[in-house]
Amino acid sequence: MRALIQRVAHASVTVEGERIGQTGLGLLILICAMAGDGEAQADLLAAKIARLRIFKDEAGKMNRSVLDIGGGALVVSQFTLAADTSRGNRPGFSSAAPPAEGERLYEYFAAQLAAQGVPVETGRFGADMKVELLNDGPVTIWMEA
Repeated sequence: MRALIQRVAHASVTVEGERIGQTGLGLLILICAMAGDGEAQADLLAAKIARLRIFKDEAGKMNRSVLDIGGGALVVSQFTLAADTSRGNRPGFSSAAPPAEGERLYEYFAAQLAAQGVPVETGRFGADMKVELLNDGPVTIWMEA
């Protein structure tokens, strides 16, 4: 699985003009299941992200996790994280998991992150989503499992 994590002051996702998910101070997590991924990869990422120390402590150092600050997460499926740009000018996405498996693992990941104690809201798999965010820092981190 691939994840792009952004520390945000706030983030929201809208589908067809309706806001379906949001978070205040916390994380926007764009997530993509890759072909061959399973629950083990989702478990690893959920545990790691919940404890990832990217929020400032009293001394201004990145030393606190989303759990430490009582923040939340907005989890949005993003199959384009599987983009292969090694040839030509049009990315290929054949390394992404098939849609049914991608959706299952996306939902599983969100549930596992919530099980870690992080309040989670989500986008809608496969929908045309509009994501708004205020990146805090900016802090943006790429992770793979």
